[in-house]
This record gives sequence, structure tokens and C-alpha cells, in this order.
Amino acid sequence: MKYGSVFRPGLFAGQHFVITGGGSGIGRCTAHELASLGAHVALVGRNPDRLIAVAAEIESTGGIAPTTHVCDIRDEEASKRTIAAILIQHGQIDGLVNNAGGQFPSPLRDITRKGWDAVIANNLTGGFLMARECFTQWMEANGGSIVNMIADMWWSMPGMGHSGAARAGMLNFTMTAAVEWAAAGVRVNAVAPGAIASSGLDTYSEPMKARLQDYWRHIPAKRLGTEAECSAAIVFLLSPAAAFISGSCLRIDGAQPNGKSIWPMPNHKKSKPFRGFPLERAPAYLEPREPKE
Repeated sequence: MKYGSVFRPGLFAGQHFVITGGGSGIGRCTAHELASLGAHVALVGRNPDRLIAVAAEIESTGGIAPTTHVCDIRDEEASKRTIAAILIQHGQIDGLVNNAGGQFPSPLRDITRKGWDAVIANNLTGGFLMARECFTQWMEANGGSIVNMIADMWWSMPGMGHSGAARAGMLNFTMTAAVEWAAAGVRVNAVAPGAIASSGLDTYSEPMKARLQDYWRHIPAKRLGTEAECSAAIVFLLSPAAAFISGSCLRIDGAQPNGKSIWPMPNHKKSKPFRGFPLERAPAYLEPREPKE
């Protein structure tokens, strides 16, 4: 089954994109959409089997995913080598989707220094290293576009304070890089997904899964988002239509941060999800994830 992108066929023909965290979730979905639009994608991640599986999925639908690259983006030397290898094999890097990251739920009082450092490295330092290497090794001389992944950390992130701090840092990095790298023809933006029914939610503990089952109640749209809705936002920011957009963050959250406890949010089914990715499967424990009227 072909990817059901809303963007025109061939939009990225002949262009090459790096997708970190490309072996699962939003990264996998974005790789599929970019490839469906003619792009050559380089998949980066820590699990070689997942990367190879996604590359095979893309090739089976007529897309081009010629290379996979095992890399711990937290490792500076590994990041340098990976971007260098991609340039040798692809010849150019037109865009970077800085998607890789991860966290674990915990109150602040229980987060150890090791746990804090791991999440900051995953969600901030690693993204900086990959962006810097794409810039210094290619984009500084040739231009390009970078989209950084953050999260719905507006007004705090209780239960994941380490991730909230890292994501806020990545937003500031995005705005700063947009200014410093503009003269090279490089645009830098971010996307901030809210509650997305992605495969990554399967990794959480049972108590966290129980909380997520009713999470839609706190969202004005009264549902969780899809991976394809995140990918569409990323693809837009990479596209020529976003040529005058840089240093910005596009929220994908069903207006959740705007919901106030004093304002009623009645149940409804008016928000219809976009399901462009035929291989997308929400975690089973989230079904059904829309209210019953």
C-alpha cells in the first residue's frame, strides 16, 4: 500500500534526507512519507535490525532507502563518522529530521544523575551533535533544512521533568541556529507533538499506560494524534512552501496546552484523524482512543 501523503508526488525527487530514530515510530513514518515523495532517505538509529526492516518496507513500496547507519547520536565521534559516511554514500544532505530521543516517566525527586544525564543526552545533546555535523560537513556550503523534535512541554512537564528541560533546550537551540545559520541558506525549525498514539508508547510501564488510556479527556480535540499527522508537519517544514519559516515551532497537539480547567471540553467526534501511513498501528491498549457519544 502506498503512503497517502497530502503533498504532491515527486516533491523531493533527487533530494537526500537523514532521519534519526528512523527505525520506529514517527521517524519510521516520516521516512516512509519522504521516500514516497521521491526522496532518498538515510536511516540512523541504534538498532540495526529495525533500520534494515524499515528500509525494506520503503523499498517494497517503490521508495528509495539505500543506506542505514547504526549510531549512538550521544557519541560525538560516532556522529561525525555517521554524517561523513552518509555524505560518501549519498553525496549530499538536503535535510535532517532530528527525531531520535527517549525518556522514562519519573517524578523529579526520584531521577538520578545518571538518568537525568541520559535523557538530556538523548533529547538535547545528540540532536545538537547531528545538526552541527550536518551543518559543518555539508549545509554550511550548500544550504539545507533541519527539523528538530521537541514535545508538548509548554507550562511544565510533570512526571518527565528531565525530558521537559531537554526539549525546552532544543527549542532554544532551534531558534539560535536559525539565526546563526541563516546566512548559509539553512532553515532550522522544530515540531512539538503532544499525545501521539505512536508505537513508542508501548515501552511505558503499566501504571503509565493506564493513565494514557484516558489522556484524550484532557485534549480539546478529544483524541490522540497519529504518526502521520506528525510526519505531515515535518514534511511541510522541509518543503519549499516553508521557505520563509525558520526558528519556529509547529505544535501537533489538538490544542491541549490551551485547554483550561475552567472551560468545558465536552466529548465529541468532530476531529477526524489523518491516517496517511498504511503501516501505522496504535498500541493496542489505547484502542478505542476516541470518546463514545
